[in-house]
Amino acid sequence: MAYCNRKTYELRYSDFDFKDELSLTSLLALVQESACLSADELGFGYDDLRPHNYGFLVVSTYCKLHRPIRLGESITVETWPLPPRHVFFERDYRVLVGEEEVAALASRWCLVDMGTMSLLTADKLGETNASCPYRNEKTIEVPSWKIPKLSEGEESYRMRVNVSHCDHYFHANNTRYLDFFIDCFSMEELKGKRISAFQVAYNKQAREGKELVLYRKDFDGYTVCEARADGELLTQFRVEFGGEQ
Repeated sequence: MAYCNRKTYELRYSDFDFKDELSLTSLLALVQESACLSADELGFGYDDLRPHNYGFLVVSTYCKLHRPIRLGESITVETWPLPPRHVFFERDYRVLVGEEEVAALASRWCLVDMGTMSLLTADKLGETNASCPYRNEKTIEVPSWKIPKLSEGEESYRMRVNVSHCDHYFHANNTRYLDFFIDCFSMEELKGKRISAFQVAYNKQAREGKELVLYRKDFDGYTVCEARADGELLTQFRVEFGGEQ
């Protein structure tokens, strides 16, 4: 049987947004929890890599939401790693409510030397890589791993990266950017819309004290947001809407 990490999560009230739908931040945090559990059982988790001063950093995530996940529901996440491609390690996820697939995700990671921030290839995982039960099945085809940069855009707001945003790599955790980007919208704008897909692409890290400037530009059927610091692009967000609720 093909390898798959499968875990059911009982959702909390705090996981849901003002529409009683699972927030994008919570969804991303839960699938990445499953990614970490999978890496642990396959032998390249956080504790396995820390003695070598290596770490996995996510560089892009794409999600197709078939329908909102609603208050009172629990979800099951299935995930598995795809064969590495040079410096990219891809992973797919299937999110279920009962037997119904409600979301499909794909993510791309890089293995990094945390001292030099240089990118590493799969051979650095040694025998763990050689014996890993990689799986070729994909839950979704990603249209493109890149989000085109905005040539212009309206400034939405400014904020500072604080301690509560940061993880054990001492930079703003990638899931927190979903909150930063959703705050580019108002409740009035979002209350009648259904998010059908979103993508986040990470370019550079933001550490405590860094001021972020959030930009937004609307297109036909989707919106692109960017987080910049000192004029440099850090992270991008692309969100598609599937019509009225």
